[in-house]
Amino acid sequence: MEAELRSGQTDPALALDVKRAQASTMLERLTSTLVTNAGVSASALFVTTIERGLTVAATLWFLAVVGSLLLRAFMASMLKRWETVEHAPQSALDAMTVGALLSGLAWAALPFALPGFEAIGKDGGLYLMMLGMATGAVLMGVGYSPNSLAFALPPHVSVMVSLATSGGPGGWLLALNVVALTIILIRSSRISAATFVGNVLGKLQATALADSLSSANSDILRANYRLEVLANCDPLTGLANRAAFNTALNAGISTARVREEQLALLILDLDRFKTVNDTLGHSAGDALLVEVSDRLRSAVGGTGTIARLGGDEFAIILGGSDAAEVARDLAARILERGRQPVMLDGQPTVVGTSIGLALFPLHADTAEDLFISADMALYRAKDGGRRQWREFEPAFRSQADRQNQIEQELADALDAGDLEAWFQPQVDLASEEITGFEALVRWHHPYLGPIAPPEIVAAAQAANLADRLTATIAEAACRLLNRLPALGLPRATVAINVSPREFDLYSVTDVLDRITAAHRIDPALFEIEITEEAILDTLVAGEQLKRIERSGYKLAVDDFGAGHSSLAYLVALKVDRLKLDRRFITGVHLSRQNQEIVGALVGLGRALSMEVVVEGVESEEEAHALSALGCEIAQGYFFGRPMPPERIPGWIESRRMLAERQVA
Repeated sequence: MEAELRSGQTDPALALDVKRAQASTMLERLTSTLVTNAGVSASALFVTTIERGLTVAATLWFLAVVGSLLLRAFMASMLKRWETVEHAPQSALDAMTVGALLSGLAWAALPFALPGFEAIGKDGGLYLMMLGMATGAVLMGVGYSPNSLAFALPPHVSVMVSLATSGGPGGWLLALNVVALTIILIRSSRISAATFVGNVLGKLQATALADSLSSANSDILRANYRLEVLANCDPLTGLANRAAFNTALNAGISTARVREEQLALLILDLDRFKTVNDTLGHSAGDALLVEVSDRLRSAVGGTGTIARLGGDEFAIILGGSDAAEVARDLAARILERGRQPVMLDGQPTVVGTSIGLALFPLHADTAEDLFISADMALYRAKDGGRRQWREFEPAFRSQADRQNQIEQELADALDAGDLEAWFQPQVDLASEEITGFEALVRWHHPYLGPIAPPEIVAAAQAANLADRLTATIAEAACRLLNRLPALGLPRATVAINVSPREFDLYSVTDVLDRITAAHRIDPALFEIEITEEAILDTLVAGEQLKRIERSGYKLAVDDFGAGHSSLAYLVALKVDRLKLDRRFITGVHLSRQNQEIVGALVGLGRALSMEVVVEGVESEEEAHALSALGCEIAQGYFFGRPMPPERIPGWIESRRMLAERQVA
């Protein structure tokens, strides 16, 4: 066993523990060993004085023995003070072995230190003391054989040499007996040490097994706890996951039903979260989700259950008699906090939130129906321009059915050419000349009747057909541009609308470049209208807007003044036109406030070298007021309603004839 420790076959940590046990045992027994050794050496000194009296040689021998014992005692105190047994057990064993060897050598000098030593005769009793001390050392040093043998072997060798040199057959015979005794002593010492090591190993292994079992049990308990947490907790945000949400929603409805209280469910969705992942990477997306989760915790406090349902979708459950009012107030606070920028990849980014709200039992009486109702409200919030919250209304169900039918039939309608582009003219207010047209999508469904453009756009985005819809309108716009020179309008422009949400879905520039190149259209005559939302959301739309600019298309900001455009972005993107929101145009001749707003916006456009287009002009009075305010280009029902392309030549001709009659 000890050989295995020396050869390294045993686990190093276990071998080190065995060494500590050996050193500790030897150190504990050292005090009694030293006391016994001192007593026996004093007895030996006394025996020498019986025949010889107190001699100098015997005294020196005794002092040598006592000196070695004192040295060993000092060494033991240092080992304890320095905690050598714990940190370097082998060094402690080596030190104690050297000390034992010094004592053994001192004892071995006894036969040769006394003058006239008689091996077989009056000094034979000293042999018994020497061999007895050696045997006692082996018995006391059972834990570590090198230590005990370091003390025992020198006296044995001394006795053997002394007997062999004393002369006579008797001396040699006794010397051989001592040799045999020495061999037995060595063997016994090694066996005892091996037994000690085996016992220590067994104890350590048993303790290690017990610790291992205890650790395994602790690991199992921790693993079970982690599994329980994972089963109910989203690992990224620490919020409840979908499974825990379903449980909480069902339990909440049961409690609300028993107490006859309300239960509010809010479903939240981050606006264009996918673009953050695609643009800045998934680590930025994860950081955004964590930040949103922290904001939701802060807004909700401890009054409700917050869950991450997956991706960028969250849910909040609120109970109590005033759940409806609390939920409405909470939705407004979340939207307000959502306007605060989040630092992503070193740059501030505003990522809005859309929220749908549904109430139990007002809107639904089961967990499934309540979730569907809240999801419908969320869809309406997103469809209405995002960054807003909507509460469920019964009409949403029929609207959802209608929208679903539109989505299912849109692809076939595009294939069949049922979707058309109608065009509304734009007119110079001063000269009344036609400056361009705006393309507007139209679809007359055989059963649903006319489909509003926002419904068509929303269905195209939901059905992944947004690029085909844009391509269809762009094709019609290019065909009209190729016809306009023959109609006397070689420099008239045609504009199409692009929703900022489409920048998430496909490359708008690639689609337009392909179509305009096929029709050989001058990009300067092709105008793209976007909303202020796209100007603000540079993380999502910035690169595509730059590509639109590089391709040479005209860029217009629609409904300007309805949002919060940054002038820096307007200048950086080289916007060509600002189309004023129609809310400032309606009744402008009667509203001093609207006149001041329009005048300020016109001045802004001139300062930025941008054309200002007013839309929604419906009366002659409005047209005259806008012209007086410095507006240049206008469109609206007063000048012409949206019309299919085949009616445009007749409309142009009728305007010319009317102008000629007025001149005449």
